[in-house]
Amino acid sequence: MRTVGDGTRTLNFLIDTAIIFALAYFSFKGWNWYVKFWGYPYYHFGWFFFGILFVYYFLFESIFSRTPGKWFTYSKVVGLDGKRASVPAVLVRSLARLTIIDLFFIPLLGKPLHDHLSRTRLVEV
Repeated sequence: MRTVGDGTRTLNFLIDTAIIFALAYFSFKGWNWYVKFWGYPYYHFGWFFFGILFVYYFLFESIFSRTPGKWFTYSKVVGLDGKRASVPAVLVRSLARLTIIDLFFIPLLGKPLHDHLSRTRLVEV
């Protein structure tokens, strides 16, 4: 199995972030309707974005080992042994994505922080 390059990772990121942003935006707007007309408590957009980001990556990667962005680029998440990533590893991976500094570790480690902490890698299918 070949590990994917930075270009594939970037394309995965752009596709998945566009989907996550659209889901978060429409959830935020729907919630704000309830805030305006029913008096629900107001939450900032970040709560919707980061909440959906976590759930999106956790569900897709734990069930399918892939997200829509990874399906598009023919890549998937595996453990260091090349087998399917475990659910705890995917949980750590999803939590690490919530940090802003996640991608800044590529020059230092050769991979993002979420791959390093969860002991997973992204490979070609």
